[in-house]
Amino acid sequence: MARNDLIVGLDVGTTKICTVVGEASESGVDIIGIGTSPSTGLRRGVVVNIEKTVQCIKKSLEDAELMAGCDIRTVYAGIAGSHIQGFNSHGVIAVKGGEVTQRDVDRVIEAAKAIAIPMDREVLHTLPQESLSTISAVSPIRSAWPVCALR
Repeated sequence: MARNDLIVGLDVGTTKICTVVGEASESGVDIIGIGTSPSTGLRRGVVVNIEKTVQCIKKSLEDAELMAGCDIRTVYAGIAGSHIQGFNSHGVIAVKGGEVTQRDVDRVIEAAKAIAIPMDREVLHTLPQESLSTISAVSPIRSAWPVCALR
């Protein structure tokens, strides 16, 4: 059975793969299912055999589903290793009409994402750290509304 109030975490490690299923409650999160599987297909945090890795993830998920009595559709996956890298980027845009809108914030995030990355790398996630940390020499501000700016 699928439930909307489930929180599922998946940790893919070099030695084992773990899945934990939690259910939101008034007091926090109740753990209702756990699944583990030995990790084969990874070496030092890097996937070396995708088929074996997928089989191990599926086993961990199936064990957690069985214990929790639910169907898992989405997970929060933890990814770590020396091959994972984070870096900061800045975006600059011209603001039309003087007032900063959500569209302007979206545009500056897209401008910050327009960077060259090596062919063997891929962007997994973008985390805006501060919206509009500097606006026309006014710095720093935490909220963009209502703010007027040129760029």
